[in-house]
Amino acid sequence: MKLFLTSAGLPPETTKYFLKLLAKKPKNTKVCFVTTAAVPEKNKWYLRKDRKRLLDLGFKVTSMDLREENKKSLNDKLKNFDVIYIEGGNTFYLLKYIKKSGFDKVIKHFLKKKGIYVGVSAGSIVAGLNIDSAKWKQADKNIVRLKDLTGLKLVPFGLTVHIDETNIEIIKKCAQKVNYPIIALSNKQAVLIKDKTKKIVGPGEKLVFNTREGF
Repeated sequence: MKLFLTSAGLPPETTKYFLKLLAKKPKNTKVCFVTTAAVPEKNKWYLRKDRKRLLDLGFKVTSMDLREENKKSLNDKLKNFDVIYIEGGNTFYLLKYIKKSGFDKVIKHFLKKKGIYVGVSAGSIVAGLNIDSAKWKQADKNIVRLKDLTGLKLVPFGLTVHIDETNIEIIKKCAQKVNYPIIALSNKQAVLIKDKTKKIVGPGEKLVFNTREGF
C-alpha cells in the first residue's frame, strides 16, 4: 500500500519523495485528480496551482468529481489510473461524497492493486481514522451536517494540516482530547506510507501526538 499525505500538495521540499513511490516515469503515469472538496469553496486557486504542478512534472492528469460517480463507475474508471490525487477544500463535504459515491469501498481495492493515494489537506485528513481535526482551527465548517466523522481508516492515525506558529498551541490542546495518534503537518511536509513503513518527510519538526511510536 502506498500513500502520500500532504498539507499543501507537492512543494519542492517533498516532491522527490513522492516520485520515488512511482513504478513508472511521470510521463507514463496517469493521475485521477479529484476536485470534489473544492466545490463549496469560493476561491479555487489551489486547484489550478496543483494541477499545473502535476502537469509540469510530466503527469497525465484527468479530473473527477465524486458527486457524479457511483461504485460501478469508479471501479470502471479507476482501474485506468496509477495515482488518485484527492484535492483539498471542505473536509466534511468531501467525506460525504466519498461515502455516497462508494469511493470508500473502491479505494481499498485500488490500493491493493498497487495504486497510489495522494491527499492534499482535506484529502489527507479523510484518509485517517477520523476527520474531527478539520474543525480544530475553525478552518472547516460542517456545511453538510455530517454526523459520522469516521474517516477512510487507510492509516492508523488522524491528521491535521497547515501547521505553523500561529496555530500550533491550539493543535496541542485539541490533540489532548482524542485517544488516537495525531500527525500535524506543515505546508512543506508529508506522510509517506509504503507497505509497513511510514515516515514524515520534509523540513521542520516532526510533530506527532498521543503516541510513542517513531515517525
